[in-house]
Amino acid sequence: MGKRDESSCSFPMGQTAQERGLSFVPECYKVEHLDRSKMDSETVDVPIIDLSGLGDPTQKSILVQEIGNACRCNGFFQVINHGISQKTLDGALSAASGFFRMPTQEKAKFMSNDVHKPVRYGTSLKDGVDKFQFWRVFLKHYAHPLMDWIGMWPDSPPDYREKMGEYAEATQKLAQTVFELIIESLGLGPKYLNTKLEEGMQVMAVNYYPPCPQPQLALSLPPHSDYGCLTIVLQNSHGLQILYSEDKSWRVVPVIKGALEVHVGNQLEVLSNGRYKSVVHRVTINSDKMRISIAGLHTLGMDVKMETAKEMVDEEHPMGYKESSFRDFLDFISKNDIGEGTSFLKTLKIQE
Repeated sequence: MGKRDESSCSFPMGQTAQERGLSFVPECYKVEHLDRSKMDSETVDVPIIDLSGLGDPTQKSILVQEIGNACRCNGFFQVINHGISQKTLDGALSAASGFFRMPTQEKAKFMSNDVHKPVRYGTSLKDGVDKFQFWRVFLKHYAHPLMDWIGMWPDSPPDYREKMGEYAEATQKLAQTVFELIIESLGLGPKYLNTKLEEGMQVMAVNYYPPCPQPQLALSLPPHSDYGCLTIVLQNSHGLQILYSEDKSWRVVPVIKGALEVHVGNQLEVLSNGRYKSVVHRVTINSDKMRISIAGLHTLGMDVKMETAKEMVDEEHPMGYKESSFRDFLDFISKNDIGEGTSFLKTLKIQE
């Protein structure tokens, strides 16, 4: 058997370039036409939604309007005064960092290419299989209802379940609140789909982005939109970028202490019949420091179909999307390489 050409081939989990700290970027990580000169330039003007006025009916109506405008024009916003303490946010980041510092044999217990598994560790979507690979390591686990899943989470480091569990519960409540405001902004009433989301799923994607020796050549995550209703993101440093709708340029998302990023997901785009667009984003890397992000994806139940609200369909806005479930999405990504620009959302759009 010939010698492995590490400059070109893909790598299995535990042996990837980012886990081993290679001093170069192999071919399977290189992104064509990646304009590094524009990666760290302009910062996107993120709408900031202050939730402190939720208890005041007058202030709440303003919040509903602000969130509706943000979903319609941007597909994302940040929330402040959301009720989650800085201690809880810092604890989740600390727990994530502690897990990724664990020896490989500890993390290897959760290694899997099966996207249907409720707890799994990996790097690319399907390590050693996908043509394209990305400069990150991740731990994904289901988190709602918490007591159904937390026993499957890593028990090392010792405080992982406690700190990440506290954060997961807090963001689940926040997602419910924000979703009600979004639904109300569509004119559907705050309790529309309330029970279905409450009984739905929360998937925590805990991401670790090691320093990269040639950050101008690779990405940590390719351009994509999230499948669920909405995603809540906590990040410890810059790296997240949004595809700005006005001029189709990439803009850096600022990191505001204590704020949480909210993304419109595919399910919400389908529900609103395209009035609210799921935001396309990607993650860049740097050469001198690691980055951690925790993305909580909030979706309806595994086999519950999200369909367009009948109130969103009229002569001016004909039905634009097929219905789908979270399982449909998982089945799709298990058969496709996300590095080749595949998009589940495109399969849902009804062509005129």
